[in-house]
Amino acid sequence: QVQLVESGGGLVQAGGSLRLSCQARGNISGSHVMAWYRQGPGKERELVASIRDNGNEHYADSVKGRFTISRDNAKTTVNLQMVNLKPEDTAVYYCNMVIINWPQAEQYWGQGTQVTVSS
Repeated sequence: QVQLVESGGGLVQAGGSLRLSCQARGNISGSHVMAWYRQGPGKERELVASIRDNGNEHYADSVKGRFTISRDNAKTTVNLQMVNLKPEDTAVYYCNMVIINWPQAEQYWGQGTQVTVSS
């Protein structure tokens, strides 16, 4: 079993910056992908950014050039640096991890952390 513990988030003015962190605790074996999702008011949960074992990164078009995903060498902590934040970035941000031990895959979610961007 894996637990994802998030930190960061809060209230910031438009144009400001925030950094989210997520630490994975537990038995992590096999390849895995770590990611950040978000769910804004009245919206569906959407993928913000992800990073694979090989370091490949993926970003939603809406955050490209403003958000950067990174992880530590142990690949158990993933960070999301957010700059030039906009009111439309307001959402609950969730850490996600998918562990793949072919043919099985396990998915875990963090508890979510609120990011509020005021105009």
